[in-house]
Amino acid sequence: MTEKRAIDKLTIKGFKSLQDVELELGQLNVLIGPNGAGKSNLVSFFHMLREMLDKRLQLWVAKRDGADRVLTFGAKRTPQMSSEIQFDDTSYQFVLEHADADVLVFAGESITYPTDGKEAHFLIGHTEARLRDNIVHGLLSESPELPESQWYLSIFNWRIYHFHDTSSTARVKLTGQLHDNQYLRSDASNLAAYLYMLKHGHEETYIEIVETVRLAIPFFSDFVLEPEALNSNSIMLKWRHKEYDYLFIPSQLSDGSLRFICLVTALMQPDPPSTIIIDEPELGLHPYAIHLLGALMRSASKRMQVIVATQSTLLLDEFEVDDLIVVELCDGVSVFKRLKESDFDEWLKDFSVGELWDKNVLGGGLP
Repeated sequence: MTEKRAIDKLTIKGFKSLQDVELELGQLNVLIGPNGAGKSNLVSFFHMLREMLDKRLQLWVAKRDGADRVLTFGAKRTPQMSSEIQFDDTSYQFVLEHADADVLVFAGESITYPTDGKEAHFLIGHTEARLRDNIVHGLLSESPELPESQWYLSIFNWRIYHFHDTSSTARVKLTGQLHDNQYLRSDASNLAAYLYMLKHGHEETYIEIVETVRLAIPFFSDFVLEPEALNSNSIMLKWRHKEYDYLFIPSQLSDGSLRFICLVTALMQPDPPSTIIIDEPELGLHPYAIHLLGALMRSASKRMQVIVATQSTLLLDEFEVDDLIVVELCDGVSVFKRLKESDFDEWLKDFSVGELWDKNVLGGGLP
């Protein structure tokens, strides 16, 4: 299988508060900063990019009340946005321009790939991305390997995970389809089916997930993953307590426990995406679970690129200063700065990374 590649450099101009951002990314990237600084806007950009590449850009824009709400300070001041995503010697660039009916259209879309630095340009004026069509139909290169190339696999395998919804109607708590198990969905709506697949196809990984969950949820024994009796293609995330011979359902887990299970599964999946993005994973977690989460992220970053936005002091204690990217709001626009541990050597002799964040030594704190 061809190796999936991480993002090396990301340039964004004109998207929400990301007026002019140039960001170099490593395997582990921890965004810190106050509320409203722009961390979630970077996560939102990845959401837009994912929808754009799946030909759902206009639907995504419409759900956000039009293109004017997406462009920095509105379309009158910022009539277009652009981006470049680089993977070593390959990059994808696009320019989106505001048009009548408050939509975005492509004023430019191209890819530079490692065939003598050749650059392929697509026609302009289209409303949905043409990248996938051109790759799938082999129009970018004479090489038949391109559709299976590392770059193609990388950009179409990003996953943005958001496990905040644990309400009674959250899909992770409901019955799902057994066959929906190819990958873990962004809201973990197919968690039961995905764990069922792991149990029967990746037993070692499944056992590791169960053992990790037990560390944070001591009363948890195991999942009970069986198709529904009246519908063999349906499955629900049932589980068993260590002390009771009784089947429990997802609504009988605390919100934090359910989120932790989702996070563990995402970070330990055996065939990981090239990049995962997680926004505020610490929500509702016990302090010990947060420490476990940090260790899981460090381990996961050896197999996939991890981008996480957090405000948790406890979670920051699990990382190095070199992993951190400070996000601050200056004159209404977001400024991103990757930190260097060597700049804080003296401070780190007496304080942890989380304590330096609390003291606003790292930057990005409240004034």
